[in-house]
Amino acid sequence: MTERIPIRRALISVSDKTGLDRLGSALVEAGVQVVASGGTRRALTELGVPAMAVSELTGSPEMLDGRVKTLHPKIHGALLADTNNPDHLHDLETADIVPIDLLVANLYPFAETVASGKGEHEIIENIDIGGPAMIRAAAKNHGRVAVVTDPSDYEFIIESVARGGTTSAERRRLATEAFAHTGRYDALIHAWLNGEGMGEHLLLALDRVKPLRYGENPHQRAALYRQAGAGGWVFDAHQLQGKDLSFNNYADAESTWRLVNRIDHPGCVVVKHLNPCGVAQRSSAYEAFVAARDCDPLSAFGGVVAVNEALDGDTASEMAKMFLEVVICPAITDEAAAILTKKKNLRVLIARPPEQPVLDVRMIGGGALVQDADRQEIGEWTTVSVTRPTPEQIGQLRLAWTVGAHCKSNSIVIVQDDAAVGIGVGDQSRVGAAKRAVDQAGDRLSGAVAASEALIPFRDGLDTLADAGVVAIVETGGSVNDQEVIDAANERGIVLMFTGRRHFRH
Repeated sequence: MTERIPIRRALISVSDKTGLDRLGSALVEAGVQVVASGGTRRALTELGVPAMAVSELTGSPEMLDGRVKTLHPKIHGALLADTNNPDHLHDLETADIVPIDLLVANLYPFAETVASGKGEHEIIENIDIGGPAMIRAAAKNHGRVAVVTDPSDYEFIIESVARGGTTSAERRRLATEAFAHTGRYDALIHAWLNGEGMGEHLLLALDRVKPLRYGENPHQRAALYRQAGAGGWVFDAHQLQGKDLSFNNYADAESTWRLVNRIDHPGCVVVKHLNPCGVAQRSSAYEAFVAARDCDPLSAFGGVVAVNEALDGDTASEMAKMFLEVVICPAITDEAAAILTKKKNLRVLIARPPEQPVLDVRMIGGGALVQDADRQEIGEWTTVSVTRPTPEQIGQLRLAWTVGAHCKSNSIVIVQDDAAVGIGVGDQSRVGAAKRAVDQAGDRLSGAVAASEALIPFRDGLDTLADAGVVAIVETGGSVNDQEVIDAANERGIVLMFTGRRHFRH
């Protein structure tokens, strides 16, 4: 249906006054009667735009310190009336109500008030009541009423007035945006009231930042969204050069940046397909990158690399020798930037440290699995072997444990001299992960330590590591076969520590 419904009367009630001068003037010049609520009318008057006050229209002054302004039959009847229904027309005539054809409304700045650190009273006063009620009324009646909640649509409305009104398809689009606007608002309020809990309902409001070329595979649609009211390092990061990040780039970048910010400085992490394939702590960013790359040079090809110190020229020169998808750092020297700019397709991001997520949400068929995000904290460990760890070994074990917490289960991470030298991830068996880590470590195993992100269920996993030269192992404990594994550690004369906490990652 393309027949246009003209706009003769408009109600404007906005918290965000952006573009109000242009919109108000254009509507009045087109002969549209403008009605406005208190603050909006004052703003229009100051702009020289004549507007009828809501209180004049309703015959009822504002009350309860402004909590009640637009909650009145002469507002909601004017928005909700179906003018094709004779009974509705009769009610309008009886109550002396003139239909409203356009509602322009946006809501109190609730999220901004919360973010500013204001007290509970002021936050509550920024929970809009009349605004959502009007928006929902107009959106419900989009068969006749156009509703605008975003100032970016003002030019569209001005053009529509000039064309004789809005079409059914246009009003439906605006109504869709309107319900998203109120739904997002309710989700923000719910999140504030709910805190960090997981109640009977979980409302997530996500704002699309931009579409992506495709998802994990070319046949999948994809877009980047930002949680309403939340911060995020990726949205503030400055991309110095290179193509736009892909879906897979974003996923790997998140994994890489989160891990590199959990290890000592200077440190470097290389990630491929969400799993670390190289991690190292050294006395310089250059040495850290070389050690991380050399953990598994084959897998590092085409990976995402992050350093937790300023990226310097020497490190950039070494990075430029290989194909990488993304480089992330907290700062970069002019020399390093000039070197990397020659790699046209390489994405270089300057980023602040990542935030700690509160919840982990994973979609499944018809619903979602929700859990507290794994903070991957290192608690109190218990030595269960006769052989006691040295302070140096404990430091190496902590690095291995941290890396393992960022690996897909089942995983075994082998560390030597502050660098991962063998990483076995995503194996169906623990001993399989151990064998893969040992194979990758090669001749770098003598005196190394290892971590298992969950329990080692049988001694075969420990024996595989001990046979290769590993001298200390940390795991969760908690298996019915713990004593068998402890006995194996004592038999082999190696250190075994239990954490009492696992870090499954599926």
